[in-house]
Amino acid sequence: MFLLNRSKNVMDIPEVSSPVCAMDIVLHSICGTQTRLSFSEEPNASEKNESEELSPQIVEEYLSQHSTGMPRKLSDQRRGSFLYRSEADSSSRGLSRTSSMSSMTDKNGLDDIIVTPFAQILARLRDVKHCMNRLTQLPSGDDDSDNRLSGSDQQQMLLDSLSDIDWVLDHLNKIKARNSVGEMAQSKFKRMLTRELSQFSETSRSGNQVAEWVSSTYLDRDDDELDIEKRNARIPMIYTKRIINQAQQALKGNFPKFGVEVEDEDAMEEMVAQLNNWNFDMWKFNTITKDHPLVALSYIVLTERGLLRSFNIDMHPFLKYMFVIEANYHKTNPYHNAVHGADVMQACHVLLGYPVVEQVFTDLEVFAALFAAAIHDVDHPGLTNSFLTTTSSPLAILYNDHAVLENHHVATAFKYLHEDELNWTAAMPDKQRQLLRKMAIDLVLATDMSKHLSLMADIKTTVESSKVAHNGKLVLESYTERILVLQGIVHSCDISSATKSLPIYKSWTEKVIEEFCQQGDRERELKLPISPMCDRYNLSIEKSQVGFIDFIVLPLWETLAELMYPFCQEMLTQLNENRNYYFNRIPESPRGSITDGPGAEERSTLISNSEKRKPRKGALPEEDKLSDLSSIDEADEVAALETTS
Repeated sequence: MFLLNRSKNVMDIPEVSSPVCAMDIVLHSICGTQTRLSFSEEPNASEKNESEELSPQIVEEYLSQHSTGMPRKLSDQRRGSFLYRSEADSSSRGLSRTSSMSSMTDKNGLDDIIVTPFAQILARLRDVKHCMNRLTQLPSGDDDSDNRLSGSDQQQMLLDSLSDIDWVLDHLNKIKARNSVGEMAQSKFKRMLTRELSQFSETSRSGNQVAEWVSSTYLDRDDDELDIEKRNARIPMIYTKRIINQAQQALKGNFPKFGVEVEDEDAMEEMVAQLNNWNFDMWKFNTITKDHPLVALSYIVLTERGLLRSFNIDMHPFLKYMFVIEANYHKTNPYHNAVHGADVMQACHVLLGYPVVEQVFTDLEVFAALFAAAIHDVDHPGLTNSFLTTTSSPLAILYNDHAVLENHHVATAFKYLHEDELNWTAAMPDKQRQLLRKMAIDLVLATDMSKHLSLMADIKTTVESSKVAHNGKLVLESYTERILVLQGIVHSCDISSATKSLPIYKSWTEKVIEEFCQQGDRERELKLPISPMCDRYNLSIEKSQVGFIDFIVLPLWETLAELMYPFCQEMLTQLNENRNYYFNRIPESPRGSITDGPGAEERSTLISNSEKRKPRKGALPEEDKLSDLSSIDEADEVAALETTS
């Protein structure tokens, strides 16, 4: 449960008159290491975000009105993520006792296990304080019993306290000067995930491929892993004065009811009525809006939320801007296209509509999150960051191999705001506009998949340590904490397909696999090593999805569900069902099928036949030779389009 506390009185530190007072000072000091900055840039923000809890009646009413169509009963067989399984399998000293945390509600069966190091330290110190309270017969916040302890119980309690203090000192000694508490959790999670992937890779040849894909995509690479051959490659970008002209023609006179013209208004009305449904059919929405899902969704969602009116945004430049952004999503990408951008925005709209979130975030924060979701993959070339750095792409050179695509997405989005006819932020106050930009940049950069583990570790550390420090309540008091939660929401929505109904999940899986394979085809042409999960002749779809859920999606969504309890439980249930669907099909696929891939001889034949059908070139296809990273005029664009066609 969220609890927003915008003002906090500075407490005077008491004199050390007893061991209990000493422990209070230690806990106060450690908890005080978390930043406590006021964040109320918006007028009346403090009035909107009172410190209050959701009543069960409000929660039940919301759940009944916004049913996603998925079963609401939680499955007793739902799997916990590797964070909890690996922790339970490790030595008992790695688990923090939770006697002092007994007041925390057990929401999903996992709250009684604390997995982040900083929260473990806090919990251990609270256990020591609890023991001291008992030994000195002082009133305890957790136990009001005045029962005296026997001599043996006192001795055991002292031994436990000394053991806890030794454990805390040992962990504090391991903290490096430049490491944050989030980095402590990240390092731990990385070790745990590496161990899980090592075991997974031993199951079969395809298991090894999936483990390599997860490791290369979702884990930061160390500096000593970057000794790779690089080759020049360019990617096409679309800059369109023609698109602006088309938007101007479309927006003459009255604004379209849905932001874009549609032929079947009744069908569109039905789709709009389902916008709060987690299993929203974005591909159907794309058809009804005539391939303008992002423009229509942005207009409808931001208008219904009253955000365009709240920030005095001129509709003409805003809609023209969204037409340009949508046009810069490549339609030729099977996965990273405008439909994906709209899908992530709609998912964010659903999560940000939960009462537990609405009480916390300001209108500007919500606007920034929705805007970031809409632009988060604009001008995506259908290639991974790894490919761009390996081939010394101009983008990789421009951004020094760091979050190449994510930097490019957000830079492209803000570049267009410098065009007078597209600048819908002109009427916003400077401070508000600067804050919107800062938040959008932070949110889009957090979608870098290689930062997945770091982001999850930071969120989980914030959740667990805040709950330990505030008796089970989650308190968000600083910009860092608040933007961290929004980053988690946007990133979770970016990989949310696995939490949706099976037909939707399967459809997105097919598209992302095809995009991977297209990159693999290009790597084969360039004589580069084919990236994991990009070889269409040696695919492991079933195991890739099991690994994707077990190691990436489930741990993150467990954290989000804990953060937003009691919401998101249905997503976890669906996630488990989707995982079981793919898992149950692994043994059904005979050797040599799509699960384990063809044998070496058959694979060689397939590749040879494929090479015969494709021209052998030492460089990228012709359209990439014509592309450039600087803005091109309309004549250049027409010539480029004619060449590619």
